[in-house]
Amino acid sequence: MPKALWNSRNAHYFLAVLSVTGLTLTTSVVAQEYSTEKEDTEVVLAPDGYSPYAGRNFPQVPLWGDSHLHTMVSVDAGTMTRLSQEDAFRFARGEEVTTTHGLRAKLSRPLDWLVVSDHAEMYGLMPQLLGGNAEILATPKGKEWYEKLTAGDPQVAFDTAMEIVASLSGDVAPIDNPKAIKHAWETYTALADRFNDPGVFSAIIGYEYTTEGGNNLHRNVLFRDDSVRANQTRPFSQFDSKNPEDLWDSLAEYEARTGGEVLAIAHNGNLSNGRMFSMNAWDGSELTKEIAEMRARFEPIYEPTQIKGDGEAHPFLSPDDEFADFDTWDASNLNGTELKVPEMLAAEYAREALKRGLKIEQDLGVNPFKFGMVGATDSHTGMATAQEDNFFGKHSGVEPEPQRWKHVVIEAPDPELSIYGWKQAAGGLGAVWARENTRAAIFDAMMRKETYATTGSRMMVRFFGGYNFTDEDALSRLPADAGYAKGVPMGGNLAVTEDGKAPTFLFAALKDPLSGNLDRIQIVKGWLDSAGETQEQIYDVAWSGERQIGADGKLPDVGNTVDVANATWTNSIGAAELIGTWQDPDFEASQSAFYYVRVIEIPTPRWTAYEAKRFGVEMDATVPMTTTERAYTSPIWYTPG
Repeated sequence: MPKALWNSRNAHYFLAVLSVTGLTLTTSVVAQEYSTEKEDTEVVLAPDGYSPYAGRNFPQVPLWGDSHLHTMVSVDAGTMTRLSQEDAFRFARGEEVTTTHGLRAKLSRPLDWLVVSDHAEMYGLMPQLLGGNAEILATPKGKEWYEKLTAGDPQVAFDTAMEIVASLSGDVAPIDNPKAIKHAWETYTALADRFNDPGVFSAIIGYEYTTEGGNNLHRNVLFRDDSVRANQTRPFSQFDSKNPEDLWDSLAEYEARTGGEVLAIAHNGNLSNGRMFSMNAWDGSELTKEIAEMRARFEPIYEPTQIKGDGEAHPFLSPDDEFADFDTWDASNLNGTELKVPEMLAAEYAREALKRGLKIEQDLGVNPFKFGMVGATDSHTGMATAQEDNFFGKHSGVEPEPQRWKHVVIEAPDPELSIYGWKQAAGGLGAVWARENTRAAIFDAMMRKETYATTGSRMMVRFFGGYNFTDEDALSRLPADAGYAKGVPMGGNLAVTEDGKAPTFLFAALKDPLSGNLDRIQIVKGWLDSAGETQEQIYDVAWSGERQIGADGKLPDVGNTVDVANATWTNSIGAAELIGTWQDPDFEASQSAFYYVRVIEIPTPRWTAYEAKRFGVEMDATVPMTTTERAYTSPIWYTPG
């Protein structure tokens, strides 16, 4: 062993021995003696100790959670589920609960944080209605609904429940009781404060603003604050305004009046029928800089994946992307009242929206679609279950049982457009790179977009951009050290260099121990070309095995080890981890661009395969039995000066 190396490793140990034995020798003496022996090697002793983790102030691990979960407090969920907001928090923390239909349920691993985002519209109505609240029953509609729901006729009860759900799309609340909403909201915020346990579990206060009916322009509103501030407002609903721009105004007013902080997360635009990422204002008028700024300010992250399908990309928009057709819901809007046409798709998918944002920024100087990524469930069961072998469905009407794969989940006027059980996606989850598990730290991470979405897997993903990453940075077991020192993390902005140097990126992914190995890591790039038109390119930057990129520019398929009949697979293909660096070979310093990482797992059993195995049922040949779980990081942007 070289003398200098031995000394560098043992000098601190030598000091410790001296201290323990009671000998007196100052650090300066040891350092001086060491320096005389170090020959040509310069060694600087760490003054605070040996640990490479000491003094770190950047996020160490991702915190896993769900920003979109409903309980019986939501009017639509409350017509079916009987799980409360307290049940939802208990379940997310890892406790066992009993479902609406009497099944025992528990997560394989607790979540780190949760937002119970019950609908703002008639917030808290159903528990008070079913409980016989005198003020609710004093209203004509409340009395009618209560009598029908409790008459003992299942068909009447079901028809009434559907009437209640349909009423959410109206212009006026059928039951307008501000006192009841206030009581329900303050009960919830107090509950969230009670379950909030800094350092262990964050119960983040929030609600869902639901608008545009079947076109699904919904937002989840999250507070950085506790109940003291959150109680100074009420959930803003579509009965206040159907215009999301008015929601942003209300959030701005809340912040100005209370000193609190709040954000909104738009979700699953794949069912908005061309409305979620329109190039115009909500009313169809020309988009203004002021509106674009409000959206950019209050909607820093977006939910591209959940139970109602995946919205990262679509094969019509990205025909060269072999992974674009994943859990695709593209027949109509949410309730099947309007058919989908191809012209709508560009305003519905995350990748295309990111590209549109570059174009709008060129015209207005502001990018309204400069968002990060976070996954969620949108479960209406009170349970955040995103794992394929533990999936409890969209609502309690499709809890696990032998035939749920063909039960109607969302009924449309045309049966051809109805959504059946097997179509549900068992996803997703949000990962937040926060410095600590607190409401404030998680909220701040969302604001800086240091987040990523997965379709349910808990793979660990890092992504950094800069100009000086080298292959040596990918050899470290601590890639974040180089990542934060040399660049910006996911959600960040690349600096503009004077020499127009192409950026470099450092990326890493570690498999979920309960899921499949990793197939590949891809970097998705979108940019504005010299003519001002949007373009995209997908680069395979790391992959498992000895595969080589073919003449067609494609990486060969990783293979498939899934045993569908037994709902299992082997991790004999794929990699446990992938890490590397990449420099954009097509970079043009004058062109705006974004980059994000997509990680693909090897095929594993889909929830339908587990269901078929457990119940011994045979499903139609059209029902998919395998899936390829994936992660989408928030982008890193480059904007020329």
